[in-house]
Amino acid sequence: MNSSVKILLFPSGFSHFCLFFFWVIHNSAAQITDPNEVRALNSIFQQWDVKANPRWWNISGEPCSGAAINATSLDDYNPAIKCDCSFENGSICHITELSVFALDIKGVIPEELVALQFLTNFRIKRNYFTGPLPAFIGNLSQLKDLEVGHNVLSGPLPKELGNLKNLTFLALGSNNFSGTLPPELGNLFKLEQINIDSSGLGGEIPSTFANLRNMRIMWAFDCSLTGKIPDFIGNWTNLTTLKFGGNSFEGPIPSSFSNLTSLTTLQITDINNVSSSLDFIKNMKNLIILSLRNSLIYGSIPSDIGEYQSLQTLDLSFNNLIGQIPSALFSIDSLTHLFFGNNSLSGILPEQKALHLQSIDLSYNYLSGTLPSWATGSQQLNLVGNNFTFDSSNISILPGLNCLQRNFPCNRNAPRYSSFAIKCGGGVALKFDKVVYEADDYDLGGASFVVLDTEKWAVSDAGWFPDGQSNTHVQNTGSEVTGTTIPELYRISRQSPGSLRYYGLGLENGPYNVSLSFAETVFGDQGSLTWKSRGRRVFDIYIQGTLRSKDFDISKKTGGDRRATTEKFNAMVTENYLEIHLFWAGKGTCCIPTGGSYGPLISALSVIPGEVCDYFDSLFKMSYNRCASILHSDIQ
Repeated sequence: MNSSVKILLFPSGFSHFCLFFFWVIHNSAAQITDPNEVRALNSIFQQWDVKANPRWWNISGEPCSGAAINATSLDDYNPAIKCDCSFENGSICHITELSVFALDIKGVIPEELVALQFLTNFRIKRNYFTGPLPAFIGNLSQLKDLEVGHNVLSGPLPKELGNLKNLTFLALGSNNFSGTLPPELGNLFKLEQINIDSSGLGGEIPSTFANLRNMRIMWAFDCSLTGKIPDFIGNWTNLTTLKFGGNSFEGPIPSSFSNLTSLTTLQITDINNVSSSLDFIKNMKNLIILSLRNSLIYGSIPSDIGEYQSLQTLDLSFNNLIGQIPSALFSIDSLTHLFFGNNSLSGILPEQKALHLQSIDLSYNYLSGTLPSWATGSQQLNLVGNNFTFDSSNISILPGLNCLQRNFPCNRNAPRYSSFAIKCGGGVALKFDKVVYEADDYDLGGASFVVLDTEKWAVSDAGWFPDGQSNTHVQNTGSEVTGTTIPELYRISRQSPGSLRYYGLGLENGPYNVSLSFAETVFGDQGSLTWKSRGRRVFDIYIQGTLRSKDFDISKKTGGDRRATTEKFNAMVTENYLEIHLFWAGKGTCCIPTGGSYGPLISALSVIPGEVCDYFDSLFKMSYNRCASILHSDIQ
């Protein structure tokens, strides 16, 4: 009986299985990609010379297959599409996302893209696309995410972008756009994030941006934005990240920013003309990163600074702060990086310091007294250019610091040297044309200094790379540097995230010739036509506190990367020391080829005695012959 039951049931079960199997096959076969979209996609990929990997999607010529309907993220494969097959009873699939990421694709954005009317995500960042961002992009009304950063797109932004009413993310950074931000972008009421770093865009932020009340993240470093920072940004109460730097904004920073209580990252640097106090941060107790570097900030550090218990990085360097450092600041457990260099702070250092606070720049202030017990070489600590007191009990705690106080006392009025030369960033000492380059192979971090044992020269570094990078030695891993008879001088360079100073100590007073050797060895070769070649490094050169070269760009000067240039300056030493200062003012790209690829970069320097008339010629535009004539008449 049991056996006959099994025989009767088996065919019934098998038939149900077969029906289910054929139903699955039938319905799977019935799901096809919209033919118009297939034609458009094939044409686009053909123009871009890119192919889908049939192991992932486009299986047997059907685009909406495999990962295109199963993957959870576009990051799982590249190039990539994603499809939605829920339309029209599941019989037709539409392409909703398209990504080609970091493939160095060369070409333009073709008009066939308009056929992908269901597209919500279009991502082509880190390639080498040229031409304009076309106006027909504005016809893709379903777009939520538009990322075209790290390309070579040019021309003005089309006003038609204002038609993308569903857009939440717009990334335009690291391109060659021109003109201003179209007022029509103020129609993007759902916009939550906009990135325009190094985009080429400039001018004033349109008043229509007041409509963007859903904005959470705005990055606008290294643009040419002008005018005042708009008050209406204070109404973007959902804002968590705001990065303005390397622009031409005028102060003050709006008091309305006190409404931005959700901010966790605020970077506003390089403000012009009008000063600001710190009153506007009074309600920003959720801040993790606060950087107001070089922004004409005046007044004292807020007395309630100890209440900012989420702070990890605080950078208020190159401002006009006065008064003492509150001891509560040094007790914030979360704080790891503190930069107060180049202010007018006074008084003594706090006696206690939180354990995790390991990078501290207090250089170039008016701090005095003796060093507290926590001030040792165990952390990054830069106290150069202050008025500390040294005696036998503390002079060895931070070796050489006594030589780098404000009056540079070592060998003052008793000069020992008349020249020096440095191989910046390390390597071995080199001798060329009777000049001996001593190796600067010291480990410098975000807040550090070193004085040579001979007290002949010193180096000081201050600044921070937000991505956590700390090594400032730059090894040239590409082709050999050209344009020089000593390429080994450029194999290793010194990079700084902000402020790099070299000092000549114990020098004889008089005129000097200063030679600074540079070669861009971080970015890819500009002739390679890859996104990694799109980096741009810009910094300022000061000598003896005087700006001698603004917005210096190594690659622009040499006409390409891995090409050497030597910049020559004249300087006058009057107090037995010389200071060479390389300063990053927020300009240039930040993240090509990797994060932290910015700031001053130098390969070598030499300082030798010069002539008085060379100095007057370079600084005051007095002709050499006129200077020599005056000197000759004075002697007679």
